[in-house]
Amino acid sequence: MVLFSAVLPPADVVATLVGVIGGLPELDGVRWSSPDNWHVTLGFYGEEDPAERAGWLRPRLAGMPAPRIWLEGAGTFTRVLYLGVYGEGITELGLAAGAGDEGRPYLPHLTLARTRERVPPELARRLSGYRSRMWTAAEAVLMRSQRTAEGVRYAVVERFPLSQQAR
Repeated sequence: MVLFSAVLPPADVVATLVGVIGGLPELDGVRWSSPDNWHVTLGFYGEEDPAERAGWLRPRLAGMPAPRIWLEGAGTFTRVLYLGVYGEGITELGLAAGAGDEGRPYLPHLTLARTRERVPPELARRLSGYRSRMWTAAEAVLMRSQRTAEGVRYAVVERFPLSQQAR
């Protein structure tokens, strides 16, 4: 079991994005992530005890302001297609949750697909103009990832409410 913390997009943002992706061409070697698994990673922890990680996160996230964020534009890592995450407070929330502790700068994003080879440039180009509505992320979650015969399944281990007070 692998642990990470995340912000989950609201159902209407997921539904709209499912419609957009449904209009994209089907290409060999592109494995789309299940909309049920879509999230914005804050911190990645690897294989750890969930209770210990939750205990570590609780004070770090207590009182953190709820970020106002949106998804916009597409980008790629070597074999990953993602949407950028922009807005007020997401980077600060990620850093509080341990983003960057592994030595890489934090880049808030939502992974849409993985590929066997390079991501076909057409996919990023077709999603480059995408922009979701803005939403307030009322909570961060600690999640676990488990491999099953049907693929990877994510489950919420604990929820951490974020402060709704004005910035």
